[in-house]
Amino acid sequence: MNHLAQWWSKTSPSLKLMLAYTLIIMVISLFFTVALYRVSANQLSTTVHREYIRYRAFQYNADGDLMPLGSAQDEIDAALGQLRLQLVYFNVVILLAGSGLSYWLAKRTLRPIEEALAAQTRFTADASHELRTPLTAMQTEIEVALRDAGLTHAQAVALLRSNLEEVGKLRALADGLLRLARQAETPLALRVVSLEEAASQAMNQVLAVAQAKGVAIDNEVGQLMVRGDLPSLKELLVILLDNAVKYSDQGTTVRLTAHRQGRLASLVVTDQGQGIRGSDLPHIFDRFYRSDSSRSKVKADGYGLGLSIAKKIVDLHQGTIEAKSVLEKGTVFTIRLPLAEA
Repeated sequence: MNHLAQWWSKTSPSLKLMLAYTLIIMVISLFFTVALYRVSANQLSTTVHREYIRYRAFQYNADGDLMPLGSAQDEIDAALGQLRLQLVYFNVVILLAGSGLSYWLAKRTLRPIEEALAAQTRFTADASHELRTPLTAMQTEIEVALRDAGLTHAQAVALLRSNLEEVGKLRALADGLLRLARQAETPLALRVVSLEEAASQAMNQVLAVAQAKGVAIDNEVGQLMVRGDLPSLKELLVILLDNAVKYSDQGTTVRLTAHRQGRLASLVVTDQGQGIRGSDLPHIFDRFYRSDSSRSKVKADGYGLGLSIAKKIVDLHQGTIEAKSVLEKGTVFTIRLPLAEA
């Protein structure tokens, strides 16, 4: 019993689920087999006895004696034996086919659960790493300061400012995680909104940063109506415009355009920045992913949550987002959203 318990504890979830599915299939199969056998046996016995009696009533030899025709029970037993054999073959086929189908169904059932657990594990590990970095920096600075008996007022102020910066980073990380969690749990109330209005609000929020860096923003979004949530669409464009400005060189231009594409509105953000390597493009929407190596000329703060939030907003609007980039030439983000009148 202990060996069985140990084996079961080490068995993969897919195999456990397959065995459960197979057991259910076999229980159902055996139930119908027993029922079919009993019904068939009763029907066969009744039919054979009826035919046997009818046959004996007319089978006499030349002397008038009843001809020996054998036992009706032997015929019934032979027929039932053949029926049992056929039912055994049938259940073996059901067992083999059911096991294969159960294994496929178990793998298919567990795949999204396993993927979700793997994503949760990666998220926990990444979040722990990102939280550890500023906390370690703060701890190190404080420990060094406490050991310094001659710490001056100016040094203490500098230490507090440094710690305040780290606290700001932690708060930004927490805010980003909360936004992701809220978007995952709360469905958006979609209504008819103007892309022009969302683009204008987003541009106003990013304009001061762009001007300070010497980057121009060219807003060419016209009057296109989509079904969406205005604050979320504004946040989406702020994320993309802020990234575009952050990774652009002084004197370049970020363009924001939109046009109708069938039943979709195509919203495009184009920059003339450092670009993203092709190997990094499939991962840029992953949480905590930062393509530092592909944008090495620019040192930008962040936790790699912005594009993940942008992707979630687009998904909630039943749209798509994609990126194309050429190193040293720039990046193009294209968002497609269903038009309100579609």
